[in-house]
Amino acid sequence: MEGAQPQPQAAVPPPQPAQPQTVSFAEFKKIDLRVALVKSVSEHPNAQKLYVLKIDIGGEERQIVAGLRPYYTPEQLTGRRIVVVCNLEPAMLRGVQSQGMLLAAQDGGRVMALQPDSDAAPGSKVS
Repeated sequence: MEGAQPQPQAAVPPPQPAQPQTVSFAEFKKIDLRVALVKSVSEHPNAQKLYVLKIDIGGEERQIVAGLRPYYTPEQLTGRRIVVVCNLEPAMLRGVQSQGMLLAAQDGGRVMALQPDSDAAPGSKVS
């Protein structure tokens, strides 16, 4: 068919963002969120974006690994109160054990460690 007009393509709707999977309140209650005090910060020996933090979670000291090196200096984190997941199973991150997870917010290219708005005692439960 010489001279036939091409058929218009059907409009493809833009992809929708994936909906996060929901969890029950009972599942959420299993997560142990606590206030921790950052005692010291050192550079991870095997990763340019990671820090190794020594934290106090109310009389218990732990070590966590966090990807905050591009966003904070050790001095900005030392002495700060943060929020951590305490009952996460330990993980080896590039050869260093992490005994919890720091909570942080991401806004575009910025990453901000979550912290209480007052001097909550280390070990205080977050609910």
